[in-house]
Amino acid sequence: MSNNIVEINYHQTGKSTNTDELGMREMQAKVYAKRQSQYLLVKAPPASGKSRALMFVALDKLANQGVKKVIVAVPEKSIGKSFKNTELSKYGFYEDWIVDPQYDLTLPGGDKGKVDKLVEFLHNDDPEARIAICTHATLRFAYQRIEDDRDFDDVMVAIDEFHHVSADDSSVLGTALKNILHNSTAHIFTMTGSYFRGDSAPILTAEDEALFDKVTYTYYEQLDGYQYLKSFGIDYKFYQGTYLDALPKALDTTKKTIIHIPNVNSGESTKDKYGEVDQIFDVIGTVVGQDENTGIYTIKDKETGQLLKVADLVNEDGRERVQEYLRNMTAPEDLDIIIALGMAKEGFDWPYAEQALTIGYRHSLTEVVQIIGRVTRDSSNKTHSQFTNLIEQPDAKNSDVEYAVNQILKAITASLLMEQVMAPQIHLKPRKKDEPAQSSDGNGTSLRIKGLHEITSDKVRDILENDMNDLQAAILQDAAVKKGIAGDVSAEIMNKELIPKVIMSRYPDLSDEEVEEVRQYTVAQTNLQHAETESTVDEQGNTNDFLKMADKFINIDDLDINLIDQINPFQRAYDVISQNIDSSVLRTIENMIDAKKYEFDDDELVYLYPQIKKFMFEHNGQEPSKDSRDELEVKMAYALSTLRIKFARKRAENESED
Repeated sequence: MSNNIVEINYHQTGKSTNTDELGMREMQAKVYAKRQSQYLLVKAPPASGKSRALMFVALDKLANQGVKKVIVAVPEKSIGKSFKNTELSKYGFYEDWIVDPQYDLTLPGGDKGKVDKLVEFLHNDDPEARIAICTHATLRFAYQRIEDDRDFDDVMVAIDEFHHVSADDSSVLGTALKNILHNSTAHIFTMTGSYFRGDSAPILTAEDEALFDKVTYTYYEQLDGYQYLKSFGIDYKFYQGTYLDALPKALDTTKKTIIHIPNVNSGESTKDKYGEVDQIFDVIGTVVGQDENTGIYTIKDKETGQLLKVADLVNEDGRERVQEYLRNMTAPEDLDIIIALGMAKEGFDWPYAEQALTIGYRHSLTEVVQIIGRVTRDSSNKTHSQFTNLIEQPDAKNSDVEYAVNQILKAITASLLMEQVMAPQIHLKPRKKDEPAQSSDGNGTSLRIKGLHEITSDKVRDILENDMNDLQAAILQDAAVKKGIAGDVSAEIMNKELIPKVIMSRYPDLSDEEVEEVRQYTVAQTNLQHAETESTVDEQGNTNDFLKMADKFINIDDLDINLIDQINPFQRAYDVISQNIDSSVLRTIENMIDAKKYEFDDDELVYLYPQIKKFMFEHNGQEPSKDSRDELEVKMAYALSTLRIKFARKRAENESED
C-alpha cells in the first residue's frame, strides 16, 4: 500500500449489504420508507443498490398509489441492464420487477423507433404497458413530440444519474423535467451517486429542489457496511515529460486495475491514443496473443512472468466483442487490466477492480467520483481499493505552466472533497454548561462546541443533513476558494468571507442568521472531520484529549467555534502540495496563483518594473511582499509574479523556435 494523501479505514460491519425481511438493503429500506413522496431525490454512492430501490418504490406506486405507468431514463443504453427483469419476491417482496421487452428501449435498435415507441407507450391504455426503460435522449426527444404535459398525469418519471440534468435554460431534459413537475400530476424519482455537477449550473433551482423529499446515504455508510473492503486510499504522483515514462512506477500489475488514459485534447495526451495503448502494453510486458472471439489480450508480465488478461476499450475495432465479454464476467480471474479513455466510468460494473489509475485530472468532480466508484464495490478478492492520479508537474520554462497548475489545484481540491465524502460525518451540537464535549452512541461520535449556533430552521437542518457534501463540493469548486487554497489565504478571509459567499450563492433564500449557522457547521465539520486525536496524561493522572487541526492543537474540552474559525479548513491542501513537490515547483504554483489576483495591462507592468527594481535595491535584494500593509508593495509583489510568468512563457517560445 502506498503512502497515500488520503487513507480511510472501515469496520466491515456487513450492514450495508445485509437485507431485511423484504429483501432490502439498508439504503433501499430508507428509500422505501419515503415511497409515499410524490417527488423523491436519492443521493447514494455506486453499488448501494439504487436501481433496486427504484424498483421497490415504483412497484408500490403502481400497486397502491394510483400510478399507471413508470418511465425509467438512464444516460446510456448500457446502463439499461441495471433495470432488467429482477426476482424480488423470492427474497420477501410481494412482486417481481418485470419489463415487457418491447418497452425496454435500451436494447439494440434504431433510435427513431425508440422515440416512437415511448410516445406510444405513454398513450397506451393497456394495463400491461406499465414499465418502460429508455435513455435520457429518448425521453428528451419523446417529450418534444408530446403536446400536453398532462399526458404525464399519474406517470412516475424516474431519472437515473440525475447529475446529467441541469436547471440551465439550454438543458432540454432539465426543461422537460421542470414542465412535467409543474404542469402534471406526475411522480418524479431521481437518483445519483454524485449530485454535484462539474460546472456551476445547478441541477434544480432552489425552489424546485425544495419540493423534493431527500434520502441521503453516504459513502461512509456504504463502505463501512461492507463485508470485505477495509480501506480506501487516494494518491497523486507528479511527473514531467510524458506520463508513459512515469507509468511503470505507478502501475501495480498485481492489482485488478482500470487505466484511464487522457483525452486527446488534453495537455497530458501524446495525441496518439492508439500509440499510447501500445506503449502501455510494453510497460506491462509482452503480448502473447489476442482471443479472436472476445478481443481480450494476453500479456506476459515483465516482472512476474504471470499471464495477464487485458481489455482495450480505446480502439474502436472489435470494441463490441470486448464489451460483451466484460458484461458476462463472473470471476476475478476473468480479467486483470482495462485500458480505457471515455468508457468504464459511469454505471460500469467490475466489482473485482482494486485500483483506478487515472492520467491527468478529469474535467469535473463528478467524473472523479464516478471513476472512484468503479473500485469501491465490495468483493471477496480485495480488502483495499485505490485511486491514483498521475498529474503533470508544472515547469516554469513550459508555456503550458498555467494548465499544469490548474490541473494540480483541481486534483488537490478533489482529494479534499473525497476525504470529506468517504469519511464519517461528525455530529456537531452546541455545548451547554456541564455537558461533556464528546460522546458516542449507535449513530457515531458527537462533538459539542461552545458558541456553536442552535439550528433555527428546517431549511438549515435539511442543508446540514442532506447537502453537506454538495455544499463542500460547491465551496471547493469556487474560483476564489481555489486560489485561496493554493495561495495559503488567511483563515479569517476563507471562513468569514469566501465560504459565506458560496453559501449565499447556493442558497439565496437563507436569512443572514441562517447563512451564519450553515457557515459555522460547515467550517467546523470540514476542520474536525479529519483532525488527528492525541492524548496526554497530566501530573494528576488525568487523560486530556487534543485535536490537531492544521498546525494547531486544541483540547477537546476547549472546543469553541471562535477557536475553530481561526483555522483554515483547507490548510491541509497547501501542506499536501508542499510535501509532494519540490520548492521550485511550489514557487511556480504560487507565482501563477499570484499572477491571477491582479489584472495588469502591459503599460502598468512597464511602469511598475523599475519601481520593483528600486524597492529590491533599497531592501538589500528582498522582494516586495504580498503580506505587506503597504498597498503599493502588495501590488508590486503581484506584478512581479505576473512578470515572471510572462518571462517564462517568452523563454519557452524562444526555445521552441530554436
